[in-house]
Amino acid sequence: MVKPKIIIVTQARVNSTRFPQKILKEINGETLLSIHLDRLKNSKIAQGVIVATTHEDKVEEIIKIAVAAGVGVYQGSTEDVLDRFYQSVKDELPDYVVRVTSDCPLIDPQLIDEVITLMIDSKVDYVANVIVESFPDGQDVEVFSFHALQTAWNKAVLTSDREHVTSFIRNNSNDNGQQLFTSKNLLSSKDYSSLRMTVDEPRDFTLIEKLVKDLGKTKTWIEYGNYIIENGLNDINDNIIRNEGYLKSLKANKMNNGTGQKLYEKAKTLIPGGTMLLSKRPEMFLPDNWPSYYSKAQGCKVWDLDGKEYIDMSIMGIGTNTLGYGNEEIDSVVMNVVRTGNMSTFNCPEEVYLAEKLVDLNPWASMVRFARTGGEANSIAIRIARAASGRDKVAICGYHGWHDWYLSANHNDSDSLSGHLIPGLDPTGVPKNLKDTVFPFQYNNFEELLHIVENNEIGVIKMEVVRNFGPENNFLQKVRDLATSRGIVLVFDECTSGFRETFGGIYQKFGVEPDIAMYGKTIGNGYALTAVVGRREVMEAAQKTFISSTFWTERIGPAAALKTLEVMEKMRSWEIITAQGKKMQDGWKQLADEHRLAISVSGIPALSTYSFNSSSALEYKTFITQEMLKKGFLASTNCYACTEHTDEYIDQYFNSLDGVYKVIAECEHEGRDITNLLEGPVCHSGFKRLN
Repeated sequence: MVKPKIIIVTQARVNSTRFPQKILKEINGETLLSIHLDRLKNSKIAQGVIVATTHEDKVEEIIKIAVAAGVGVYQGSTEDVLDRFYQSVKDELPDYVVRVTSDCPLIDPQLIDEVITLMIDSKVDYVANVIVESFPDGQDVEVFSFHALQTAWNKAVLTSDREHVTSFIRNNSNDNGQQLFTSKNLLSSKDYSSLRMTVDEPRDFTLIEKLVKDLGKTKTWIEYGNYIIENGLNDINDNIIRNEGYLKSLKANKMNNGTGQKLYEKAKTLIPGGTMLLSKRPEMFLPDNWPSYYSKAQGCKVWDLDGKEYIDMSIMGIGTNTLGYGNEEIDSVVMNVVRTGNMSTFNCPEEVYLAEKLVDLNPWASMVRFARTGGEANSIAIRIARAASGRDKVAICGYHGWHDWYLSANHNDSDSLSGHLIPGLDPTGVPKNLKDTVFPFQYNNFEELLHIVENNEIGVIKMEVVRNFGPENNFLQKVRDLATSRGIVLVFDECTSGFRETFGGIYQKFGVEPDIAMYGKTIGNGYALTAVVGRREVMEAAQKTFISSTFWTERIGPAAALKTLEVMEKMRSWEIITAQGKKMQDGWKQLADEHRLAISVSGIPALSTYSFNSSSALEYKTFITQEMLKKGFLASTNCYACTEHTDEYIDQYFNSLDGVYKVIAECEHEGRDITNLLEGPVCHSGFKRLN
């Protein structure tokens, strides 16, 4: 088998805005450039090294060092770096080209060979260890086919793509063949991306000098990295922004937005509010920079429209997929429904089987109605409960959807619902004559509820059993007793909490049974199905009123739900996601303690969230999303657990989050300005109109 021809090209310039002539600085009588070249020559796979430099003043020093090292030299354009790079190797006609930069004096030849090997074995167009950053800054290696380089040289027109050799390749590549180039990323087993072994500023040189004088110039990257950590040397230069020049170039050319953001800009002209669900609005995560749309999802991973892969340590489809995305057993059932027919003039038998299963899981109940969304299920439950009690007024605690009956509470007060998940909900469009029909009360405040009941003709009490914290002072039993004594229908909204800590409603933990319970989100593992389960004497009231909808009869929802319940029961999924959720909560607390950050953790383990106890809380939340996205994670200040969240993913997540917390700690305790680190606007905290 013919060995592929591989050339390493290192970019080198004399002039630098932040640190002029940095590569000519000496340690023990050797320049940084000569140390760099000596290490490159130790690659066991590459057959040659070329220094790609410019025609600037004093460049003869670079040429002199390169000649002395026995490597090739090419002089080309200062501004069009892509052209300089291409021209340096075009006559060599290599199979693969390795790109490194000369301001990385301790670049590891073993790591270079590792990336080259992955390139050869994968047979893709581009392999790097920087698509998702996990190695120290200064150990950046990119390998690409000569064909990919030639294509980029021919097609790239943007300034940012000409100034940065691989910008065009990276922006047009993924790992599934849907882009111009295919790509792979090499990850370190542990995240070292917060360390710096590059030289951009004098402080960087101070660290490199220390490493070379203490350890010599032939150690591996991980030996240098561990030495930095063990001796606290990262304090020397750890507050310098990684790839700052590249980021500025992207901003200047408005190229920080990928395909998803561009599509979202179009969406805002076609869809009021931009998205169908507020919680998926990009402004809730990372305005101007959130990938926004997905091409595929599997397990706990999501791929954006540019083919970039992310581990979802965030909201997992807004908590719908506790068994992970694309569960094979459930999808197989759904595909069979697609093949055999999803709709017909007859009813699907699965709705009867599913109703029977849900009654078995809720022995106090006798009857079930199905819908497809949580808002629908809430409205159905309210209609039935009002009909059963003969009274219109409702006391509520928690979030129960978007329909008129619920949002009318904000006619009572400008923002009565602000303490019930989402602040800023405007009741515009909700009839004003619904004012004083819905009365919010705070969780665990029985006296407030009692006052509402005693001063209003309340027919329904509707509440989430648990959200951020559990009942105190026998609260749930008191609510049950009050409802029973006053002839009020008690409704538990389990759309969010169901099947997360028990096999069914979370009310089971507290021994208090409602008259109606609703289930959604988890019950179909991403397929649309919600259920209203209730006592016969209450549910029969549904026949006194009109509740009906065509698509409540489609087959996919109940078929998926039946299989989902079977898979859940078999693997006891609620125990798995609770255990993994506890690890997330404990990990946040431990990391916060290590960095002297004050946070408040809340929610049941499987629906964990936290907030920074700081006036800059939203800025920190935005920064976490921004930086973790670069590291290959969808992350914010929450995590909805699924069975696919393995210990390995959790460990990777916290290894990456550690460096982000370190920067936040510098902002909180050392006066560093978080706003200077944000690459776009601060995320939204609630409902806001979009311009």
